[in-house]
Amino acid sequence: MVHAQAADGAALHYQLRGSGAPLLLLAGQSNSHRWWDPVRERFEAAFTTVVMDWRGTGASDAPDTDTYSTENFARDAVAVLDHAGIDRAHVYGTSMGGRVAQWLAADHAARVDRLVLGCTSPGAPHGIERGPDVRRALADPDPKVSRAALLDLMYTPAYVAAHPGPFPTLGDPAMPAHARRRHLRASARHDAWDALPRITAPTLVVHGTDDAFNPTANAPLLTTRIPAARTLLIPNGRHAYFEEFADEATPPVLDFLNARTETPG
Repeated sequence: MVHAQAADGAALHYQLRGSGAPLLLLAGQSNSHRWWDPVRERFEAAFTTVVMDWRGTGASDAPDTDTYSTENFARDAVAVLDHAGIDRAHVYGTSMGGRVAQWLAADHAARVDRLVLGCTSPGAPHGIERGPDVRRALADPDPKVSRAALLDLMYTPAYVAAHPGPFPTLGDPAMPAHARRRHLRASARHDAWDALPRITAPTLVVHGTDDAFNPTANAPLLTTRIPAARTLLIPNGRHAYFEEFADEATPPVLDFLNARTETPG
């Protein structure tokens, strides 16, 4: 098991698989590298995939300290790239991973080749927040109710009916409570609006058209704020579009990363 060391000494678990140019895959809030398990193999044929466990998840350390922020998660990602001997990588971040990827591309531009931002947001106060009904459902004290709400936000009912799970996007079950709270706070406090124009990497913004967890209206906000960014919308996709609609989403992402075709816009 391989670990990098963050600036504060926290151990950060990561994995390398595949061959080709490096591609850093960044997972969502309160999730480990397993977020990418259903689709990772598709990227390994063309790239050396780099996945990591955020601090507080998986096999990484979970310090109960004020070190959980999207900006610091980006610094953690740089520590992983440094330890792996990778000077520059493509970056594909989804959900909170997309928020972290914004800082990575803005503040560590030399480390990012091409950038994909999936189902993500520039953050408050400029981003479009999920509705109060969604927040109430996710905060229900009955864990069965809140889990069912999260599952419905991630996938269509038809997909859930055909796939009994497990669903790796529903959170790291072994995550300590303090780390879960700190992840939630880090994502909620994200605000990269002023940093987005500094992003120089070619950027593709991908979003499902039916995403209520992180509303689809955030996609054009990112696209208009990041120089020369393009948008790819996945019809009927919810928050986990990259898994359920992998056949529709992955090929154009691969084409973008390989710069083989004009990015859909």
